Amino acid sequence: MAAEVVPVAVPVRAPVPAPTSAIPVPAGNRLVGSLFDLTRRPLRSYLAARRDHGDVVRFQAGPPGLRADFYGVFSPDGVRQVLAGEAANFRKENSFYDELRTSVGNGLLTSQDADYQRQRRMVQPLFTRRRVDGYADALAQEAQSLTERWRAVPGGVVDAAEEMSRFALRAVARILFGADVEEAVAVVHRSFPVLGEYVAERGYAPVRLPRTWPTPANRRGAEAQRALYGVCDRIIAERAARGGGNEGVDDLLTLLGRARDDNGDRLDPGELRDQVLVFLLAGHETTATALAFALHLLAIHPEHRRLAREEARTVLAGRAPTAADLDALPYITRVLKEAMRLYPSAALGGRRAVAETVIDGYVIPAGAQVVVAPLVTHRHPEHWADPERFDPDRFLPEAEQARHRYAWFPFGGGPRACIGQHFSMLEAVLTLGVLLRDFEVEAVDRRVALAQGITLRAASPMRIRVTAAG
Repeated sequence: MAAEVVPVAVPVRAPVPAPTSAIPVPAGNRLVGSLFDLTRRPLRSYLAARRDHGDVVRFQAGPPGLRADFYGVFSPDGVRQVLAGEAANFRKENSFYDELRTSVGNGLLTSQDADYQRQRRMVQPLFTRRRVDGYADALAQEAQSLTERWRAVPGGVVDAAEEMSRFALRAVARILFGADVEEAVAVVHRSFPVLGEYVAERGYAPVRLPRTWPTPANRRGAEAQRALYGVCDRIIAERAARGGGNEGVDDLLTLLGRARDDNGDRLDPGELRDQVLVFLLAGHETTATALAFALHLLAIHPEHRRLAREEARTVLAGRAPTAADLDALPYITRVLKEAMRLYPSAALGGRRAVAETVIDGYVIPAGAQVVVAPLVTHRHPEHWADPERFDPDRFLPEAEQARHRYAWFPFGGGPRACIGQHFSMLEAVLTLGVLLRDFEVEAVDRRVALAQGITLRAASPMRIRVTAAG
C-alpha cells in the first residue's frame, strides 16, 4: 500500500448536517467515486469523511455499473452496535477477510459460526490472566536481550518500528514454540511481511486477479505462504512424533495440541497451524505497533518521557520485571494506551450487514459493507478533548470510567474481542519499562509516514537515539 502521512493536527469542523433519509456521500471522482482516495489514502479519507460529513458516511467506489458502497461508522454508539449490540448481524465477510483467511487459514481471527465457537472454547483457557502471567519471565528475558543488543549499536540510533517488530515477533514465537523458536523466527520474519503486503493489496483492490495466475505478486505471495506453512507444519509434525514426550512443556503450541473441544476432540495438524499463524500475526503486530509508537511519542515529548523513566527506574531498579509490575507501572500503561489511541494497530476493520439495520438514525441496507475505524473514533472530538494531542492522563482511572466504552477499542469488542489483550499489555508494559529504565531516548525522525496493510505500520523511518542510562 502507498505511504501516507496522517497529520499531527487535523482541522476539526462541525459535521455537515444530513437528513436521516440520506446518508452523506463524499464527492469523490466523477468516474470512480472515492476509489482512489480509499486505496491510496484510506486513513486520511476516513478522517476527513467524519470531519466533513459526520458519524455515518457512505463511500462509493468504482466506475458506474461496477460501483460498490462502503458505510463508515465512526461514533462510539455505532461501533458498539456493530461489534457488540448487534454482533450477529455484522459478519467477518468481505474481500479483506477472504484474502486473510485464504492466506493464514481459518484460525480464531478469521473463523466464524460453529468453527469460531469451538475454537474459542478450546483456546480461552490458555489465555487466562494466571496462565499469561506465567510468561512474564520469558518476556523479561527477551527484553533484557534487546537492551544488551542496543548497548552495542554504533551511534545508538535504531529504527523503533523495525526493532519492535523483530522483538515482538521473537517474543511471541518463543511463547508459541519454546525450544523451536530459532527455527521459526527467521522464516516468519522473512515471510510474514511479504504475505501481509500481498493480503492487503488484494483485500483492498477493486478487482482481484485469480491467485492461480502466474503474476509476480501471486508468486511472491505463494512462496511466502509455503515457507510459513512449511515451518509450522514441520514443527507440529516433530511434536507429534515425540508423542508423550511433551509432559511438563508449557509452550503455547504444546498446550494447543492438548486442548480438547466439547466432544473430546483435539485440533488436527491443519487447525493447529491455522491457530499458530493467527497468533503469530495478531500476537506480534499489535504489541510491536504500540511499543514503536510509544517510544516515538516519548522521544518527541520530553515531559512525558521524564515521568515514564522515573517510574521505570523507581519500580524496576536493579531487577527483572515480573507480572506483578503490570499494576506497579500505571504511567507507562497510560503511555501505551495513549499510543494505541493515536496509532491503533487495527486502524480499520470491516463487517458485512446480514439484515437491514439502523445506525445513528441512518438505514444500513442488508448486505452492506460496513467499516469501523479505531483511528477515526479514537480522535472523535466529541469524546476526546484536543484529540491530536499526546496526553497519557486521558487514561487515568476516573477518566476511563467516565468515557464511552467504545471511544477506545484497539482490541475490538463484543464477542470477537481480542483474546490476547492481557498478553499484549503485559508484554508491552514490561518491555517499555525495561527500555526506559536502561535508556534515554531522543527523536531522530519527528514525522512518520503511515501505511495501512493488514495492520497500521510506519512507512518511513522511525529512528530514535538510545543512550544507556548511567
